[in-house]
Amino acid sequence: MSQTLSLIEAAWGMQSGDVVAYPTEAVWGLGCDPFDENAVMRLLAIKERPLEKGLILVAGAVDQFEGLLDWESLPQERRDEVLCSWPGPHTWIVPATSRVPRWITGAHDGVAVRVSAHPTVVALCTAFGSPLVSTSANLSGQPPALQRAALDPHLLERIDGVCIGETGGLAAPTDIRDARSGTLLRA
Repeated sequence: MSQTLSLIEAAWGMQSGDVVAYPTEAVWGLGCDPFDENAVMRLLAIKERPLEKGLILVAGAVDQFEGLLDWESLPQERRDEVLCSWPGPHTWIVPATSRVPRWITGAHDGVAVRVSAHPTVVALCTAFGSPLVSTSANLSGQPPALQRAALDPHLLERIDGVCIGETGGLAAPTDIRDARSGTLLRA
């Protein structure tokens, strides 16, 4: 069974390649350092998730995405819509720069990003110093865990720890929209 980690322990662990479960706006998420290929590949193996699908990056502030998003390729009104929705439970697919690794974008030219208002996520990203991978803490195809007690014991055996905290109480994972068109991809 995975040990319970403070925010600082979780952030330090992820800086060393750990995969950690942490609470998000609606569900428990799995996170790691998005720039550590070994950690991301391990996370994908734990979830049994294909690389091609890509992963979400979550940040505690917009400036944590500096150099990762190609804002210039979006019309000003599209940029404004994205930025006005944050912080909050809104994930956007934004054109990625070459600094975003393929193990994050998968088969896509954009990257899914969110600036969270959830206090645990904000504190974790702040302590870590950059965005984190944010994907539901479940095996692919299984329902997401809305509470810590619902985390799959087999998943818990494979990760390095569980960060303290509670989910934000949303009934479903965050919506995902395409920043280029505003099209809703996941409600």
